[in-house]
Amino acid sequence: MFTSKIKKIFTESFHPTFWVANGMELFERLAYYGQNAILSIFIRDHLNLSISEAGKLQSLFGGLIYLLPILGGTLADKFGFRKAFSIAFSILTFGYFMIGTTGMSGFHEFYSGFPLFWLLAVFLIITAFGGSFIKPSVLGTIAITTKPQTKSFGYAIYYWLVNIGAAMGPAIAFLVRNKYGIEFVYLVSSISCLLMLAVNMLFYKEVKISADLPVESLMTKVKNLFVVLTNVRFMIFLLIFSLFWIMFWQEFIIVPFYIRDFISRDAPFEIIASSGAWGIIALQLIVNRLTKQLSAQNAIVIGFAISSLSWLIVALHPSIPAMIATIVVFSIGEMTQAPRYYEYISNLAPPGQQGLYQGYAFLPIAIAYAVGGVLGAWMYENIAMRMNAPALIWHVLFGIGMLATASMALYNKLRGNS
Repeated sequence: MFTSKIKKIFTESFHPTFWVANGMELFERLAYYGQNAILSIFIRDHLNLSISEAGKLQSLFGGLIYLLPILGGTLADKFGFRKAFSIAFSILTFGYFMIGTTGMSGFHEFYSGFPLFWLLAVFLIITAFGGSFIKPSVLGTIAITTKPQTKSFGYAIYYWLVNIGAAMGPAIAFLVRNKYGIEFVYLVSSISCLLMLAVNMLFYKEVKISADLPVESLMTKVKNLFVVLTNVRFMIFLLIFSLFWIMFWQEFIIVPFYIRDFISRDAPFEIIASSGAWGIIALQLIVNRLTKQLSAQNAIVIGFAISSLSWLIVALHPSIPAMIATIVVFSIGEMTQAPRYYEYISNLAPPGQQGLYQGYAFLPIAIAYAVGGVLGAWMYENIAMRMNAPALIWHVLFGIGMLATASMALYNKLRGNS
């Protein structure tokens, strides 16, 4: 009885295209987080570039892959999500492979005349452009394939499946790094995207929104891109949100360095950094049910506070178990607010502009990674290495989180009074 009820919820509440899009997102996230878990170590320890250069390259890649969805979402609205997925997975397949070749011995002679930093920068930019179409296309698909009563649950499922990919990717990366070499992690990411290109071509079906909606020209779509920027209240909301993501990205910028340099050089840093994803897999649907009565605004503030406090765990007791606990507690805050955030953005979007608004939903992540890569590298190089005070970094991140929490609470209060 219970099994049949669950089956009915999943088969009748969501359009088949909803599951195809989310399945592709799972494997795209497997590809992304698999390489992201090793990127800082790949750049510093395998390519022998500096911590500062690693931070700049991570800021470049992370900033672009989450900034470009603003444009990618606009184009996806115009050309259709199926075509956007095809473009994305074609470029990602090529891009991840080329990033990996910079660390493969067979390509050393071919690349010998090129400065490695700039060569890698070009490949990262190409890959980021491909990735820019994925998120707005997936989230736009969810927006038009769910009903008002299932939308919140739909975004929770999306976030849950994203984190299955985010957990599997680093685990596979660890196995590949140990057996074949860190550079071959990028080959796995490339193959994963190639498979999703085939899935898109075979199974994704466009969903009609409404025959009554006017068909906008590409020029109108581009104008809408700038119209959203004039929504000052929305932009302030996104800027406050970027503080949360500055904290989050340090799990992939500072944490791998910290584990290898201060705890254990042989520790599986990829799997440790993905502890939050495993926590979300186990708890996301439960947390969604427990917090469904909260307004989106309150869920965001509470989520910020929980994530901010998590950094005090590793600050007080630096060890691998404490680091895992820190990341898992951080993820509880993340899963409290993140699905509600996408729901909040979806409800703001006018008909036909879901891709555009969901593209802007990633502006805080782009700002945070663009700032966070450089900031994280600077903090690690100066505070952890030169001052030999790595614990101070976790207190700084706690302070950033509390600033985000207070700012969002004030924003909600002022918005409620206006």
